[in-house]
Amino acid sequence: MSTTSPSNTQPSTTQPTGGNKASAKSKSEWLAPAILTAKTITAAAECVPFPYIKGVSGTVVILLETVEKVRKNREDLKELCESTTEIVMILHDQILAHGNTAVKFKAMCEELESYLAAVVLAVQNLHNPSKGFRKRVKEFLLAAVATNSKVNEMHAIMTAPSSVVTPPSQSINDCPPPSRIFQGRQTILAKMHKFFTPDSGKQLIYVLHGLGGAGKTQIALKFIQESSANFSDIFLLDASTLDTINTGLKNIAMSKSVGDSAQDALTWLQSKHEQWLLFFDNADDPGINLNQFFPLCDHGNIIITSRNPELKVYGEHYLVSDMEEADAIALLLQSATKGSSEENVQIAAKIVKELYFLPLGIAQAGAFISKSEDLNGYLTLYRKNRAKLLKEKPGQSHDQYAWTVYTTWQISFDKLSHLAATLLQLCSFLHYTGISEDMFSHASQYSFPVWLPATKEELQEPLEFLSHFLGPTGEWNSLSFFDVTNEIKAYSLITFDAATKTFSIHPLVHTWTRTTLVDEAASHLCISSLLGMSIAEIPDHDITLASLRLMPHLGALSPFNAGRGAGSGVAFSYIYLSVGKFTEAQNLIEQTCEKYRLVFGEEHLATLKAMHQLGLTYSHLGEYKKAKELEVMVLEKRTKLLGEDHADTLVTMGNLAITHSELGDFDKAKELEVTVLEKRTKLLGEDHPDTLSAMGNLAATHSEFRDFDKAKELKVTVLEKRTQLLGQDHPDTLMAMGNLAGTHSDLGDFEKAKELDVTVLEKRTTLLGRDHPDTLRAMANLAATHSKLGDFEKAKEHEVMVLEKQTKLLGEDHPETIKATAHLAVTYYNLEEFTKAGEFEVVVVDKRRHLLGDQHPDTILAMQNLTLMHRALNKLQEAEELEQLMEDIDRLV
Repeated sequence: MSTTSPSNTQPSTTQPTGGNKASAKSKSEWLAPAILTAKTITAAAECVPFPYIKGVSGTVVILLETVEKVRKNREDLKELCESTTEIVMILHDQILAHGNTAVKFKAMCEELESYLAAVVLAVQNLHNPSKGFRKRVKEFLLAAVATNSKVNEMHAIMTAPSSVVTPPSQSINDCPPPSRIFQGRQTILAKMHKFFTPDSGKQLIYVLHGLGGAGKTQIALKFIQESSANFSDIFLLDASTLDTINTGLKNIAMSKSVGDSAQDALTWLQSKHEQWLLFFDNADDPGINLNQFFPLCDHGNIIITSRNPELKVYGEHYLVSDMEEADAIALLLQSATKGSSEENVQIAAKIVKELYFLPLGIAQAGAFISKSEDLNGYLTLYRKNRAKLLKEKPGQSHDQYAWTVYTTWQISFDKLSHLAATLLQLCSFLHYTGISEDMFSHASQYSFPVWLPATKEELQEPLEFLSHFLGPTGEWNSLSFFDVTNEIKAYSLITFDAATKTFSIHPLVHTWTRTTLVDEAASHLCISSLLGMSIAEIPDHDITLASLRLMPHLGALSPFNAGRGAGSGVAFSYIYLSVGKFTEAQNLIEQTCEKYRLVFGEEHLATLKAMHQLGLTYSHLGEYKKAKELEVMVLEKRTKLLGEDHADTLVTMGNLAITHSELGDFDKAKELEVTVLEKRTKLLGEDHPDTLSAMGNLAATHSEFRDFDKAKELKVTVLEKRTQLLGQDHPDTLMAMGNLAGTHSDLGDFEKAKELDVTVLEKRTTLLGRDHPDTLRAMANLAATHSKLGDFEKAKEHEVMVLEKQTKLLGEDHPETIKATAHLAVTYYNLEEFTKAGEFEVVVVDKRRHLLGDQHPDTILAMQNLTLMHRALNKLQEAEELEQLMEDIDRLV
């Protein structure tokens, strides 16, 4: 009974025509609470993944608010309003309990909404003066009576005792059909049909796992549709929570009149020796042990869909990923209501590729295109409004899936711990494949080298992040890292490749993750610094292979300014050099060098490190004079600051020796190399990688002096020790093998040289790829050996390929490109293709004179070769002029 005080009510100011007076007190007793209840249900319906409950509850609110405004006949609608509100409450509770199977209430909701809309219109017409009063009252009464009758009928069904609340003549566990635009997936469907063979004598479990939006549920529903005749009963369970699983099982028990609990259902399934099928849909919560809900018997069938790959342990499984291109195109065109003309297929192919063949993304794009009717313009619009379009839910859909692409992943992301979410966000700045634990473990051991001007304060954020993965004494704890990555894997937001021991992220998830960032700039700075820290801890002899793994990540960072992290400019340039991206290295290290000069001055160790790196870059670019100038300066300053025996001083001395050699000053090169080798042997020992590098450089200089026996002795030692220390497939071992092959060739043992050259080329191709600078160098060396063996056609085949790749990789003026041109010119000469030979050799002479000068040995050699080619072409005057030029140069020397 209401306890409302009369002092809180206002007297009615209107008199109803006929019937009892409707006071404000009577309104407060039933209408206001009804309105509040209906609004609450409407608001709650926003969280329910079935749109039809929102429609009917919203119509109830409109009805009640319309009734609230009328001055006449309000009490005639009291029973109708109260019954309708009660039914909507029951419907809402039932939909929550039934989860995905609540689709069966759709017809009831739509029918009730239709009747209520008629009443709303009739009530509104009571105030419409354009119609006669009697006609208005008649329409009102007819609508009210009809709706009252329907509401009473539904109310009886919904509140009937000893029966499961369900729409008439439907089983609560019937599965909905798959999407009307379902396409493809024949491979997985065929595997499932083969797996679920009748009378197998055991319980069969099949797990479909994968990223949200990949189409797991639709595949399961399609399979069930195609094979429903093979199962005696089919039960769909919403497995998203413990409550929904228990409710689903309870409903099975009640529908079969075997009890009213989940255990009753399981007991019935265990005793029922027929081909029933349990479909656990959306079993995504890694905290739920699904096994407790499996009937303990050796019969029956179970299908599970989940984002959690851990559920693979239950039986046969399949990773549901992206669609085949043809199926994806068909899905897009069908959902976009576009024909499959040749032009449409071509446009659709570009769209589905941009969406990385993700089914949900494709269906969402198709719905938008259907509405906009602009297939051709979608891709441009998508690239400019990617996030908005992937967040936007279509007004019309072909199935009951409630979420958009981005909402689907956000639901999973929101369940991650802060540390797991941070790791995923940081990885969104890296390349979406090839993410390894080593990248983080190396960074965690960062030792703050004096040449990198980064303080603990500057690196506070990456150091704090990494601290979560360290043990009590500061060592890297792989188990802690595994726990975090496993948490992310449980929602298929990352996947792990056991063969490569790397993680990857779906490209769309990778892009989406950055939309979750609060401070994008800070996160980018953190991962950039972290990557620089990681590179700084990689030993020099491991940098070649590490650079191949890290280069894609630097490429992903570059749009955000890859050198922003503390000290990362120097570290990143080292990676660029190692993979042959010399121009990129130059741009980055020049900026870093200038910045350090201004901030720290020229004699700061950080500045000297950057200058050293810039000199090395100039050498790789073939700008040896620039390199020499910098290296001389750095050597003087490092000797003064660090001493002549310091490791950094010796590194600079070794690089300067190589530059002297490239400039043709072999005497100076040998002098420096002897010093470096002696000091490193004394300081580091004979077997240290740096000592072996010095030995290899000195051996190369001996070759320049044609002291091939001494060169061979040193090169054999280097190869043996590197093989023992690093293994026979290590890049440094292969370099030693290639160098020894060259000496065998110099000594006339061409077959031995060829044997080694073939091995080096094969291993480098496998290890580094066909386009890596070291691979191209190996190919050029093998071509030279083929020439010495007289196999000029084979030499030509390799040399043409080398020249094409070197030109593309390094440019026409790089010394390696010019060398490749010179070798091909000589091969054409040996094949008696004198015209081609002359054309190529003219280019070599011009470029070497310009870049190296007339007195450089390589320039002289090119002139001698061109003289021979002129004579072969009977260009005697040109030959004599060139010979005279060489005589003049010789007199100057």
